[in-house]
Amino acid sequence: MTKVRVAGFSISLDGFGAGPEQSLENPLGKRGLELHQWFFGTRTFRTITGQGGGSDGVDEDFAHRSMDGFGAFILGRNMFGPIRGPWPDKNWKGWWGDNPPYHAPTFVLTHHSRDPIEMEGGTTFIFVTEGIEAALNQAKLAARDRDVKIGGGVETVRQYLRAGVIDELHFALSPVVLGRGEAMFAGIDLPALGYRVTEHQATEQATHIVLNR
Repeated sequence: MTKVRVAGFSISLDGFGAGPEQSLENPLGKRGLELHQWFFGTRTFRTITGQGGGSDGVDEDFAHRSMDGFGAFILGRNMFGPIRGPWPDKNWKGWWGDNPPYHAPTFVLTHHSRDPIEMEGGTTFIFVTEGIEAALNQAKLAARDRDVKIGGGVETVRQYLRAGVIDELHFALSPVVLGRGEAMFAGIDLPALGYRVTEHQATEQATHIVLNR
């Protein structure tokens, strides 16, 4: 059965999932890259980016799980790019170059319609203007019994949490304090939503926490 999961989502010690002031130069906001140091050295990341080598161990286990078993992805528009408002042209095709790391149908939440974009490696970006439920219904159909990943950003995860449709959450708690940015848990009562911690492991780079309902 298809599960809806958040996986490999890095947050700071003070609860921010991205830094402030996202831009072309700072896709994850200022200092946002600091949250993902646990991921960058893993074999999974280095494979995705066309490099060799990389670490094994706990961080690699969670990195692999964060990209494995998904038949479709859902992204907020900020995760797709820094452009706001109507699409000015068809030039922007995401942060990742010609071969994005998804290799599956990837549904982008937006208020402005756009034709699907077929990329190398099996990724197709499909733009959904009808809201989070419509995107999830389309993603579940596209996933063909594999899981659906809510890939972010922060507000997209929060919307799906409030809707009560996420089955499993994996957060990588990084030893970083940002002070400001996009807060993941503000106004979110995880126990009231039915979540409990089912797994936790710590490394030098992060503490990995899995919650299930």
